[in-house]
Amino acid sequence: MKKAICPGSFDPVTLGHVDIIERAADIFDEVTVLVMSNKSKKQSLFTVAERMELIRRSVSKPNVKIDTYDGLLVDYAKQNGAVAIVKGLRAMSDFEYEFQQALTNKSLYPNAETMFLCARGENMFLSSSMVKEVCSLGGDIRPFVPQSIAEDIYNRCKGDKSND
Repeated sequence: MKKAICPGSFDPVTLGHVDIIERAADIFDEVTVLVMSNKSKKQSLFTVAERMELIRRSVSKPNVKIDTYDGLLVDYAKQNGAVAIVKGLRAMSDFEYEFQQALTNKSLYPNAETMFLCARGENMFLSSSMVKEVCSLGGDIRPFVPQSIAEDIYNRCKGDKSND
């Protein structure tokens, strides 16, 4: 069984994320969406548990599972027998950073390959940060996020911390 990992902070998950996850699920037998906390990013809009639930409600492929991990990505890959790390690329600037990470991961865990999937044209500009900014300024985020979670994001941007 070929297992892959799609790591990220997913705060919140966007249509671009869902596209990459579901395309990876068409390639691999099992895909784990690994929700990680990014200590270099500002305070998160959603908790890790909330992000995991939002992904659960957004991804329809049966061979996708969701997990979280607080250590090195390659350690998780080793522990779970993953053969690939799948990353989405939007622009050349993404590639430079992701390429550096891929080389580091390969040196730490040679048994896993990094696979880059290019974003679809309609998602080239899309990021969680952009969604949060548009939402916080009262803009329409529905073209950028799964409809099943849009209301959760609107409520959180308005300051509702309960995220029913």
